[in-house]
Amino acid sequence: MLLVSPQFPAATFWNIKATSRAGGARHSAIPLGLLTVAALLPATWTCRLVDRNVADLAEADLAWADLVMTGGMNVQRLDCLSLIALVQSRGKVVVVGGPDVTSEPDFYAHADFVVIGEAEVVIQEFIAAWDAGQRRGTFTAEKFKVDVTKTPVARYDLLRRSDYLYLAIQFSRGCPFNCEFCDIIELYGRMPRVKTAAQMLAELEALYRGGYRGHLDFVDDNFIGNKKAVKAFLPELIAWQREHDYPFIFSTEASVNLADDDALLALMRKAGFFVVFVGIESPDGDTLVAMQKKQNARRSLTKSIHKIYGAGMFVIAGFIVGFDTEKGSIADGMVDCIEDADIAICMAGLLTALANTQLTTRLVRERRLFPATWQMEKLGEGGGDQCILGLNFEPLRPRRDVLADYKSVIDRIYTPKAYFGRVTRAARELNCFWPAKKADAKPAWRVAGLTRGNWAALFRLLRSVIREQPLLLGYYLKVLYACARENPGALQAVGTMAAFYLHLGPFSRVVSQAMARQIEEIDSGKWRSPVASIEAERAGEESLTWAKNVALESRAGHSTHV
Repeated sequence: MLLVSPQFPAATFWNIKATSRAGGARHSAIPLGLLTVAALLPATWTCRLVDRNVADLAEADLAWADLVMTGGMNVQRLDCLSLIALVQSRGKVVVVGGPDVTSEPDFYAHADFVVIGEAEVVIQEFIAAWDAGQRRGTFTAEKFKVDVTKTPVARYDLLRRSDYLYLAIQFSRGCPFNCEFCDIIELYGRMPRVKTAAQMLAELEALYRGGYRGHLDFVDDNFIGNKKAVKAFLPELIAWQREHDYPFIFSTEASVNLADDDALLALMRKAGFFVVFVGIESPDGDTLVAMQKKQNARRSLTKSIHKIYGAGMFVIAGFIVGFDTEKGSIADGMVDCIEDADIAICMAGLLTALANTQLTTRLVRERRLFPATWQMEKLGEGGGDQCILGLNFEPLRPRRDVLADYKSVIDRIYTPKAYFGRVTRAARELNCFWPAKKADAKPAWRVAGLTRGNWAALFRLLRSVIREQPLLLGYYLKVLYACARENPGALQAVGTMAAFYLHLGPFSRVVSQAMARQIEEIDSGKWRSPVASIEAERAGEESLTWAKNVALESRAGHSTHV
């Protein structure tokens, strides 16, 4: 079995190649889904992994394989489809699965085997079909039926770990909230399913015994989605960390109501979490309620983010432009929120109607959704994600105004002065000093301070800056010096935030230029909404049907139409 992870397009928020290089790696995240599937396969099957984000797929790899497995997220679709064609052109069988296949299987119907849903439910059925000599088939898993307590440890041994900025692990699947635009709840459900503490510690032990030390990302959709379970797990994680001399630091994704739970914040801090991704989406309360993200409404988002900083974790936040309820310009309010909360790394994007979400269902009903082929055509023009290819529907506000607002946000938050200003302020907010208690003699946050390894990482960062952004070296030196002098325990976090600008600075200019082109297309009259084309086609079809009915009735001698 040859497992192949498709490439991410260059023009995407998360394809942080420059940041990865500064960390001595080729890519940021590992293909955890494929590694987990590999662990589900029979022990008698020999597996190899080729991640096209770190290595080329060679003819020798294809010649070796009996079967090729691939799949990924929607942003990887273009390369995934090209992989399927390549594999089949070499006379090999290809099986495809993953979240994008589950969401829109029609795009992958030409693959030999198609797996829809979570693999654990149907993997034995697929293996039996293969062993029986079948070479085509579709396997559909019943939704949300996977018992994750039976999911095996991922095949980390298939990786060349030095290729990656960090490794990944999963505690839970699903999210309890009901955001209209989100596809996570459609893919994995609203009842978070969690692994046992013993299971998680066994996975950590496997990584530890394999020699890995450093950053581990909990890839959960919402790490605190099941608070009772996570509060039961964290004390055991803390004890394991202490027993093993704190080999890991952690990142994850969580809802902003994390800030409401002091006990949970304290547990995450003691366990060694240093960064959390939070979906803020919009500073406008009416918009948050309309999108059904009520957990963000009726609160001070700035105070919530600073509360998380006070627990020693910095925040990466998601923001979205393009909601129906936006009143006038949303740009000023969004920029003010980002600046007031001192959020350096912001995944600001355009609202995108993902397949099978409540948002898409509503837009279809309102006849405002673009056909799926629209984004495919745009992907073929150079790739991208929601930052460039979003707004795949007709907004209620003029499209030009939405694009101009989004461009304004990107242009303002990613100037060097604004970005490093937020990093500097966040560095002061991060409470990374640990109480001087004997029981906590070796806290997880000590690895975020002035260790030899962190000094080496900072020197690698500065070498990358000199090579790629020499004119900005002063910004990097100033923020690192201020942190080392005022809050040295935050150097790991500040170095990470600073390193992200190696990617975000150039990427923001790519996004801004793309928005300028789209605005110019509208101003010049070249833009034609796919919805308008669909409606014109539909009107033509309805008119033709009406004319045919009139003709038929006239021939029958009883026309009632005028």
